[in-house]
Amino acid sequence: MLADFKIVIPARYASSRLPGKPLLDINGKPMIQHVYERALAAGASEVVIATDNAEISAVANGFAATVCMTRADHVSGTERLGEVVDQLGWPDDSVVVNVQGDEPMIPSQIITQVAENLIANPDAACASLMTPFTKVESIADPNVVKVVVDASGFALYFSRAAIPFLRDPEQAAAVTYYRHIGLYAYRASLLRNYSALPVCTLETIEKLEQLRLLWNGLRIHMAEALVVPAHGVDTEHDLEKVRALLG
Repeated sequence: MLADFKIVIPARYASSRLPGKPLLDINGKPMIQHVYERALAAGASEVVIATDNAEISAVANGFAATVCMTRADHVSGTERLGEVVDQLGWPDDSVVVNVQGDEPMIPSQIITQVAENLIANPDAACASLMTPFTKVESIADPNVVKVVVDASGFALYFSRAAIPFLRDPEQAAAVTYYRHIGLYAYRASLLRNYSALPVCTLETIEKLEQLRLLWNGLRIHMAEALVVPAHGVDTEHDLEKVRALLG
């Protein structure tokens, strides 16, 4: 039996490095359409593009996507999802996966996986994915987020620093470092209440939104990704790489 879940794809026009990013052409299709088609293949009961931009909405309607127009003042994609949940009247126990609009190569398999991860862990407020590091030098890269988990797979902490800290180099062989993959499944009840959660100092220091959940006592269950996703599109160089890979 397939998991029952929904997908929301937040799509903003504004981008400091690539304005209009969701609409950029990738081999004859706008980027947002590639993301939408990957999301459809994951088997969700509903797939919705959430945007505050009329041009994005018009393009999405052109390929028969479901669009939810949202306010322009949201400070995060998570807050935008909360508005979608309210507008569409989804029940509190609905599982909602946030798929970023700049991930045209996201494997459908892991979208399904993160939803199933949350469904299988009723004590979790949300679920996400991780993967072991394959490049040692990336462990120290502050642009790559690390995560440590407990014995049951619940996140203990996320950081831009290398965690756990290796105090004794002789123990290096016993340590596996995990990279956090920023794909989340939430319960609709959490999304409805997210904006009311107090912002914590850890979140503002690390610039990691998920730390707000941990600080407020909410649990995030992690699973090792079945497939390692390619990098999203943040720069013109990323865009050209994706065009070549999808060509």
